[in-house]
Amino acid sequence: MTSTSTSPSTPHSFQVDLRGLVDLLSHHLYSSPRVYVRELLQNAVDAITARHALEPAAEVRIRLSVSGGRVTIEDSGIGLTADEAHSLLATIGRSSKRAGGGSDLNEQGVEATRQEFLGQFGIGLLACFVVARQIRVVTRSARDPHAAPVEWLATDDGSYTVRELPHDARPEPGTTVVLEARPGAAEWAVPAKVEELARDYGSLLPCEITFDDGEGGEPRPITDRPAVWDRPFPTPDARRVALAGHCAQLFGFTPLDSIDLDLPVAGVRGVAYVLPEPTSPAHRAGHRVHLKGMLLTERADNLLPDWAFFVRAVLDTDTLRPTASRENLYDDETLAAVRDALGARVRGWLAELAASDPDRLAAFLQVHHLGVKSMARHDPDLLGLMLPWLPFETSDGSMSLQEFAAAHTDIHFTRTVEEFRQIAPIAAAHGLGVINAGYTYDADLLALLPAVRPELKVTELDAGAVTERLDPVPTSAELALAPFLATARTRLEPQSCDVVLRAFQPVAVPALYLDDRQARQERDRTAALESADSLWSGILGALRGSAPRARLVLNHNNPLIRRIAALPDEALTGTAVESLYGQALLMSQRPLRPADSTLLNRAFLGLLEWATHSTDDRDAQEGQK
Repeated sequence: MTSTSTSPSTPHSFQVDLRGLVDLLSHHLYSSPRVYVRELLQNAVDAITARHALEPAAEVRIRLSVSGGRVTIEDSGIGLTADEAHSLLATIGRSSKRAGGGSDLNEQGVEATRQEFLGQFGIGLLACFVVARQIRVVTRSARDPHAAPVEWLATDDGSYTVRELPHDARPEPGTTVVLEARPGAAEWAVPAKVEELARDYGSLLPCEITFDDGEGGEPRPITDRPAVWDRPFPTPDARRVALAGHCAQLFGFTPLDSIDLDLPVAGVRGVAYVLPEPTSPAHRAGHRVHLKGMLLTERADNLLPDWAFFVRAVLDTDTLRPTASRENLYDDETLAAVRDALGARVRGWLAELAASDPDRLAAFLQVHHLGVKSMARHDPDLLGLMLPWLPFETSDGSMSLQEFAAAHTDIHFTRTVEEFRQIAPIAAAHGLGVINAGYTYDADLLALLPAVRPELKVTELDAGAVTERLDPVPTSAELALAPFLATARTRLEPQSCDVVLRAFQPVAVPALYLDDRQARQERDRTAALESADSLWSGILGALRGSAPRARLVLNHNNPLIRRIAALPDEALTGTAVESLYGQALLMSQRPLRPADSTLLNRAFLGLLEWATHSTDDRDAQEGQK
């Protein structure tokens, strides 16, 4: 047996192309070069945090300035030694904020304070190359008072130098970072732009930050703490006004209302603003999230439940986890729990309005009822909470289901707006409770109503239900009109339409066309049967059911119906009946079948012919005289 030996392999380090890294950061990780200001602020605040862990009484100072195309940020933080500058500033992925690094404080100190840091991924300073041609760092360590200041100078070609400076180059601990803008990135080093970005990202940071535009004036404060939702106000109205102003400044609209989002256990504080205009539930609103005071994102679309589409939130958190780009929230179990808790706060606001302020709830629903209906179909809790208050168009007028159910335990609905508008005045006159379910989502919600209110019966309106509510005609009157009804039924038999006689209000309506889903299905089956071959004709014929057909209900109270019924000419009577059918069909605004169009055309021409013949007869009689 022979043995083989393998020579030990030599480990090699990955080589990083800085230009390629900058391209990756600017085009794939970060949404915009604007994040470089965030990275500068983040490193400065973290340096202050580390300094305070070492020296709790140390000065807190961060100053941002712009001059001659250079952006400078100076802090009184922990600083770095020469070895740390080599190790931390030029190594991708290595962060002084991670436990075990051994470079900031001691092992125990890092572990105790690392949760207070903003940065975690070790790419912050190098990310500034998205706008910088050169980065110069002058730093002095607070841990070693005898260590000399250090200059770390790097360019975007991937090279850097580290050298020690005289002690008087930086007498106090801390760090100064100077960025020199690269060609084509000068817009990101304009004083007004830098100040705007600094305020946007850093207004809630716990450290005092000032900005100097290089024009000789006093440095201006960047931070604005505490957050408006945490400030004391003399009255609730004063707080409401302040929050409305904050919303207008931040989001550009005056809210209908504001909802506090305080979750102390989860380390979350903020406010949700109710949109004053309707918005689609499919549109995922972006929420504004700060992490330990630093703006993380303005487009967090996974912060609130999907059904809470009608609010825009802004909050600060110290528990939620950012993505690597630090421009969104990592969707993990912690975020899921916070999302549910925030949704409960919004739902609690709705419940409070329903219980104590129905006028404000009505104002909210007037704007957002369509979206609430959409989401209530899939959220049983939201359905149970909001269904009694959602507005519907009914035969008794526009009202909530709670009001409508108080007057009608048997609820009927139509699937089209046209059908509802035709039947609504007649249903109202005869005590029939009908809801218009022709609008988006209404039919789905009505189908769910019995699950919330089991005592209610909800059915689609059918021709039989309407006919039963209309007043019957006395038997003697119906017998007297039997020949007329026989003619009418014969004429409308090809249209698969029955004719019945009833007395109903309003008197001005001569005829009412009624059908239901079963009747429409039967007509479709008949139409398919007429155009099918022998095999399909046999199959479709076998499927013939006993479903009720459409009905033309003639109004015995209407004078026109009585005059038509008294016509001596059977052909003219048939033409008049076809005209009534066509008029009722048009009033229902249903799509016309080819057979219906043919009938309408025939009836119109028949009436014209009768009218012209009558005129000719009268003219002939006048001529004989």
